[in-house]
Amino acid sequence: MANIKSQIKRNRQNEKRSERNKTVRTALKTSTKKVRTAIEAGDAEAATALQREASRSLDKAVAKGMVHKRTAARRKSRLAKAASSVGSSA
Repeated sequence: MANIKSQIKRNRQNEKRSERNKTVRTALKTSTKKVRTAIEAGDAEAATALQREASRSLDKAVAKGMVHKRTAARRKSRLAKAASSVGSSA
């Protein structure tokens, strides 16, 4: 346990941030999982719509500093590629 007043405050801030970040991370995982389930079901329209939503949530996570810019770009690219492959094969 910290004795220094500034370190006690820093610990409180870190706790708040980690809680906030946890919700963003789980929301990202949920949105990508929805896209993947729509792709597996073969629903092209739903996959495309959900892919757009997942891309927006990734962009928001980048803006908040949760995810690196290139990581988000890579994930968006993979989701878009998978969603478009369902549309072309259906």
